[in-house]
Amino acid sequence: MEENFKTERKKTWVDKMLDRIEYAGNKLPDPITLFVILAGLVLVLSWILSMFGVSAVQPGTDNVIQVKNLLSQEGLILIVTQMVSTFTGFAPLGLVVVTMIGIGLAEQTGLISAVMKKLVMSAPTKLIVPFVIFAGLVGNIAADAAFIILPPIAAMIFMSLGRNPLAGLIITYAAVAGGFSANIIINSIDVLLLGITESAAQIADPDYKGRATMNYYFLIVSTFLIVVIGTWVAKKFTEPRFGKFEGKIEKLEPATDLEKRGLKWASIVAFVYAIIIAMTVIPSNGLLRDPETGGFLDSPFMSGIVPIMLFFFLLPGLAYGIAAKEVKNDKDVAEKIFKSIADLAPFIVLAFAASQMIAFFNWSNIGAILAIKGAELLQALNFTGLPLMIGFVLMCAFINLLIASASAKWALLAPIFVPMFFYLGYSPAITQMAYRVGDSITNPITPMLAYFAILLSFAKRYDKNIGIGTLISALLPFSVFFAIGWILLFAIWFLLGLPLGPGDYIYLK
Repeated sequence: MEENFKTERKKTWVDKMLDRIEYAGNKLPDPITLFVILAGLVLVLSWILSMFGVSAVQPGTDNVIQVKNLLSQEGLILIVTQMVSTFTGFAPLGLVVVTMIGIGLAEQTGLISAVMKKLVMSAPTKLIVPFVIFAGLVGNIAADAAFIILPPIAAMIFMSLGRNPLAGLIITYAAVAGGFSANIIINSIDVLLLGITESAAQIADPDYKGRATMNYYFLIVSTFLIVVIGTWVAKKFTEPRFGKFEGKIEKLEPATDLEKRGLKWASIVAFVYAIIIAMTVIPSNGLLRDPETGGFLDSPFMSGIVPIMLFFFLLPGLAYGIAAKEVKNDKDVAEKIFKSIADLAPFIVLAFAASQMIAFFNWSNIGAILAIKGAELLQALNFTGLPLMIGFVLMCAFINLLIASASAKWALLAPIFVPMFFYLGYSPAITQMAYRVGDSITNPITPMLAYFAILLSFAKRYDKNIGIGTLISALLPFSVFFAIGWILLFAIWFLLGLPLGPGDYIYLK
């Protein structure tokens, strides 16, 4: 840690264990180098495993998935010809750049600082941690954009209070990543997983129809559970571990007349923008509703949430800058946006290396085969009842360390487990819920999640020497206690036979 972050308390055995994890993790190479090394290992493994004919049968079909040798002529041609498109098609890259155009302008004009100042001066300090955790959970309605928007805002809030900004960054990232299966609002991930679950269930029952709300009751309760657990972990481990912030703190002085004027006009613009967006989604025939069904969850609004949020930050940021006299002409606007994008240079280079490694992993079929073999192993153990479900949760948590995409994993696992559990009398809703719990609890600590690299980029703003080990050691307590709490809740829910959502139960009716 830099000298700005001091910890003076006596270390417990947990602290010492996390110190060892941090030390070992920080011995890893620079993330860019690490991704290059991993890419090389995938290439070599694809060659070795293909020689031994390693394969697996794709669930629900007779298709045999074999390891592809990427060091063959075919593999090398694929790598060379797809390298540029692999990079430009790397989903987090466009998401980050587009989002940061809006957030960057809002930050450079001073809007975000002014809003944070107002929030911090009006909110009870003791509620800051549960506030940012709850915001992280609910923020998942914005899908992956929450990873970009919320952690840096939380870091600013913590710094303004004289608390360690890294703690705010870690706490919020853990909430966004680990809480992907907890929310009070049905969102796009519910719809996405439903499509896969329904298709898998129709292997056993061709007439099966699912609902996006099949896990809604469990998700609501999980939201408040994760807020409580996350707040406790933050108080017990995260903030004490990073210690007191003794660097330069921006004092929370009362807002100046120009800041008040800027906030007033930014609020007006944001309100008008929100009204316009609402008019496109609230009416059943709204412009951003699904043109065919009139639905909301699968609407252009949900799929276009990133550009919508871009203008949600860009327009109020521009209004604030003009009103507060931070922006005098179009050149000022361009300069401020350029500066915010320039800060993304380390991430862009990292994204190139990460995109190639992840593509190699997918093209080689190593990840898919690992997932299928792991599922077959669990199936062979012949667990029943609650042990079966908990075993499935833990298996999904492990696979999540290898394949971060929730939809990709579920597309592989659902055709095996949904029909299998269906024949045992369990509804697809409980199988999907078990998967979602397992998928969420290791999200904070898997470097395979593309946004882990973004977290590292954010963290380096406050500590240029921070490494992967520091982040993983800080996030590990969240994963551990999220796992304990969530599995206990799942077990209680299962044993009591409570409904998972409107019209969806644990057992088939």
